[in-house]
Amino acid sequence: MSIDIQRLRRRREISALLKSKLIEGLDLPYMPDDIAEDVSLIGSGLGLDSLDILEIAICVESTFSIKMPDSSSGVLRSFNTLIDFIIAESEAKNA
Repeated sequence: MSIDIQRLRRRREISALLKSKLIEGLDLPYMPDDIAEDVSLIGSGLGLDSLDILEIAICVESTFSIKMPDSSSGVLRSFNTLIDFIIAESEAKNA
């Protein structure tokens, strides 16, 4: 299997798991398919507040065993940027 297919599969797995965990943890009125990959996490996208952002950080840390940066606004810009961060940190940890 090619590396690109493996990365795509891994990205989809992380996305599905993260969506499920966020819906459950934040009690969001969505189904996983309702959350677009490019949706903004801060501001008008999902309508999350600062406590929700803290919950996202805790969820990422406990689910993926990676540490969120102290200044995580760039990482939390969108669902995609959060997935990119999780993948990069996971790969760095396993290297």
